[in-house]
Amino acid sequence: MNKNQINKLVKYGTYQGELLNANLVETHISWVILTKQFAFKIKKKMQYSFLNFSSLNRRKFYCERELLLNSRFSDIYKEVLPIRRKGNNLFIGAGKGEIIDYTVKMKRLQTAKQMNYLLGKNRVNKKQIKVLAKMIAAFHLRTNIINTPFNKARAKNEFNDILSVVEWIKINLGNNYADFIEKAVLSSNTFIDQNEQFISKRIKEGFWRDGHGDLHSKNIFLYKDPIIFDCIEFNDVFRQIDVLNEVAFFCMDLEAFQREDLSKQFMQTYLELFPCMKSQNEEKIFIYYKCYRTNVRAKVNTLRAMSSTDKIEIDKFCIEIKKYLKLMDHYKNRFYSIN
Repeated sequence: MNKNQINKLVKYGTYQGELLNANLVETHISWVILTKQFAFKIKKKMQYSFLNFSSLNRRKFYCERELLLNSRFSDIYKEVLPIRRKGNNLFIGAGKGEIIDYTVKMKRLQTAKQMNYLLGKNRVNKKQIKVLAKMIAAFHLRTNIINTPFNKARAKNEFNDILSVVEWIKINLGNNYADFIEKAVLSSNTFIDQNEQFISKRIKEGFWRDGHGDLHSKNIFLYKDPIIFDCIEFNDVFRQIDVLNEVAFFCMDLEAFQREDLSKQFMQTYLELFPCMKSQNEEKIFIYYKCYRTNVRAKVNTLRAMSSTDKIEIDKFCIEIKKYLKLMDHYKNRFYSIN
């Protein structure tokens, strides 16, 4: 589907014979149509080096993968439905009409309970963090162990891909922020060279698992029983990682909200159930993964800024880019300071 069709579906489209009467949320790779009861997620027709939603069959396949993989976390994912066109009308679900796309139907959750919103309001406490830590540790303990050998070149490339946006950052944010990137890339390459055997050892010990891949506060809702959603379905490599890489993303996110206390509480509770960080080498790797996750967040926000024509929106993205690049430099200095 294209943006015009999406807008038409939101405004005039139906589900089970009733107008959707919906709001639209757009992300970098999808649209989400929000009704009172449900959320309908539709993948954009796009292709990158790490993602391919270019054909109708591929989008259907990844909708089904999203349903399957996220069902490991909660029951809010309901089914995959076709989006059909009959004449000038667009509708979701069964009926006569040409299938033009697919959507994942989910139960709609309350925005006021989304964890990033609550962190911004300083309304997340240690009791909630302990519950989350226990839930994530339990999931990591039962999910599939990954035995794929460590690919050093790929690990370097994943970190170094931020160089693709360094010129834009230099022009728009200044040389200082570009220097953060270039120094972090050099530090990352050295770190991976020095720790290749240790990382391979962690794979052999079973610490690489099929996880979530995108574990941060925006993908968590803090009901009495927390709801985790929106794991990565489009690229297994991003999801099948060291458990320390997974929880490093979550802890980095807490620290980006200046809640180091919650980050420490999370790891204390998590490690009691899944003791996967016992040595200084493991602590260094954990900090390295936090550095890598700030790198990813900075790059994603840069790509969004580069694709936007709205100055106010671009300015907001730039604030986020600066925050994550400063944090990346902080972590880079820390994983080298541990002897």
